[in-house]
Amino acid sequence: MVCLFCLGAAYIAAKVAGYGLGSAAGLYAGSTTISASMGLATDAINRIGLSPEETKKLLDAMPVAYAVTYIFGTMGSALILALLGPALLGIDLESACASYEEKHGGKKELGGPGTAWSRFTLRAFRVREGGQAVGKTVPAAETLVGGERVFIQRIRRGGEIIEATGDLVLQAGDIVAVAGRREVLVNLIGAAADEVDDRELLAVPVEGVDVYVTNKEVDGITLAELAKSQGTRGVFLRKITRGATATDVPILADTKLERGDIVTLVGRTQDVAAATKLLGYPDRVTDMADVAFIGAAVAIGALLGAFVYKVGSVPLTLSTSGGALMSGLFFGWLRSVRPTFGRIPSPTVWFMNSVGLNVFIAVVGLSSGPGFVAGLQQLGISLFLWGVFVTTLPLVLGMFVGKYLFRFDDAIVLGCCAGARTTTAALGMVSDRAKSQIPGLGYTVTYAVGNVLLTTWGMVLVILLS
Repeated sequence: MVCLFCLGAAYIAAKVAGYGLGSAAGLYAGSTTISASMGLATDAINRIGLSPEETKKLLDAMPVAYAVTYIFGTMGSALILALLGPALLGIDLESACASYEEKHGGKKELGGPGTAWSRFTLRAFRVREGGQAVGKTVPAAETLVGGERVFIQRIRRGGEIIEATGDLVLQAGDIVAVAGRREVLVNLIGAAADEVDDRELLAVPVEGVDVYVTNKEVDGITLAELAKSQGTRGVFLRKITRGATATDVPILADTKLERGDIVTLVGRTQDVAAATKLLGYPDRVTDMADVAFIGAAVAIGALLGAFVYKVGSVPLTLSTSGGALMSGLFFGWLRSVRPTFGRIPSPTVWFMNSVGLNVFIAVVGLSSGPGFVAGLQQLGISLFLWGVFVTTLPLVLGMFVGKYLFRFDDAIVLGCCAGARTTTAALGMVSDRAKSQIPGLGYTVTYAVGNVLLTTWGMVLVILLS
């Protein structure tokens, strides 16, 4: 529908303003930033049967009109969708994306890095004289809290810090470092023992790691059974994610692990390492990007976009940008279900998003600036204003149709419009304002459709006007 709006707006503008076929085709191509349409428009004009002089005059007018309208077609569409769109639709883009992410399994877990509260913690307690733990081994003492998973990690005895082993017997006056859920340590152990601020005892390396489950031996095993394994001692399970849709699986005693699950483990570094070895492959945060993965994905996408299939005289192609987009979607999905490669740090993603968009806009200005000025001198300001009309009307209509007719979620409706108009700059600005990549979910399918139809309209417009 957005593509039809683009064709209709260009047809109306050309008719009302009385532009020739060449200027109309250039107006359409620039306003919709679909330069490939000029190739089909050129072919259509050559087939009309005009004299060589008339044909040349029409074809010479096409790039001039294109240059005048292209700058606003690019930057204007980004401004309309990112700035005007949320106001017209009455949506809070950032909140809508956060809500969409939470609704579809991306809910942020309470606690963790960047927050003052954490679900699992390590605290130090002094074993009281005559207490229940006195004379018991470490494993026996850990069972005194009613089946809750708590672990004695280290012990201070007589000024010396020793590792807690299975055969070690607790004595009165020992200070033990106990790991477990915060409420268990506060309500149960804290009520029966004296808490101690022992900085040296508690200074143990801890981490949280996403682990991709690959071990056949744990496939189908319940969490209750897995908790009894020596390899999971001292480790706590924070999250289970399953499938390509990243569905959160509830953490229950009878929940079964499956190969391909991604589990988030927290605990001491050495304990997490042991559990990771038992389960599968770690996906640790790193500051190094997998450049080979990125380069291969871009190269494959470029090759895919270079393929052209002709239907009659109409060439159908994803183009280089469309091929790279589709490749990115595939490899992004592949990494989500096989996170053994392709790690790209968040700062790297930010750099590519921000710098890529800014460089793209700069190149548009530098390359189109001279032609823009020359075109204004030749055809006047009215052509630029008609270009604003052809750029703006389809986007505004598309936003309302997407929200109220198709009832798209507020988080993706602007991405849908950007895709249908094949304007990557607009998607970048919308995502930047949303502080999320969720709008990109609406961009993919509509981009593929828009890229084909908007290119074809160059020929259709000439046919309609002639």
